[in-house]
Amino acid sequence: MKRLIAFISLLILALGIMCSCGNKMFIDTTYSFDYALVEFPDGTSQKIEIASWTDYADGDQIQIITPDGTAYLFHASKCVLVSEPDSAN
Repeated sequence: MKRLIAFISLLILALGIMCSCGNKMFIDTTYSFDYALVEFPDGTSQKIEIASWTDYADGDQIQIITPDGTAYLFHASKCVLVSEPDSAN
């Protein structure tokens, strides 16, 4: 009985810790995106194909690398990452 009470107490404590941090992720999930709609400093907008991308936990930047190797660094408010559904489905 004491083990059950200890287990339930630890479970409640763990859930409380995980839920008390708002929208912070505890487990990093990998997302795949096809292209990005971005706004450049001169005000022009463009659709950019994504080979890979990275976001930074300590800031609001998103780095996008295109298939030709060009790297862009955008503020998250100037970039929308888009994933199109598979056409096979």
